[in-house]
Amino acid sequence: MSYIKHKADESLEDYLETILLLQKRLGQVRSIDIANEMNFSKPSVSVAMKNLREKAYITTSDNGFITLTEDGRKRAESVLERHTILSDWLISLGVSRQTALEDACRVEHDLSEESFNAIKRAVRPS
Repeated sequence: MSYIKHKADESLEDYLETILLLQKRLGQVRSIDIANEMNFSKPSVSVAMKNLREKAYITTSDNGFITLTEDGRKRAESVLERHTILSDWLISLGVSRQTALEDACRVEHDLSEESFNAIKRAVRPS
């Protein structure tokens, strides 16, 4: 069984993670906030938001505020947890913070659940 995700899934997860982080930092999130945070064009973000709405991961209010649905929040929190644990692990191994954050972003999408859980147990034992 292959755990490697399609590039579109990786992009979707990156958007969800960004929305979650922006909601924590700003409270309310608009497409322009996402575009600025990710350094993407407004049209690219608009297409992504349409896809996220169609997959029922977000809702958009009449005044343009984006909110994660329950499913969107769960997926975003899962991606954020992977990113945080992987980057913490790499930093603990002596990798520079910047490199660890970048590598964690790449690895978080492709790592199997089994491998991730083993790293999680090693980094944060119960």
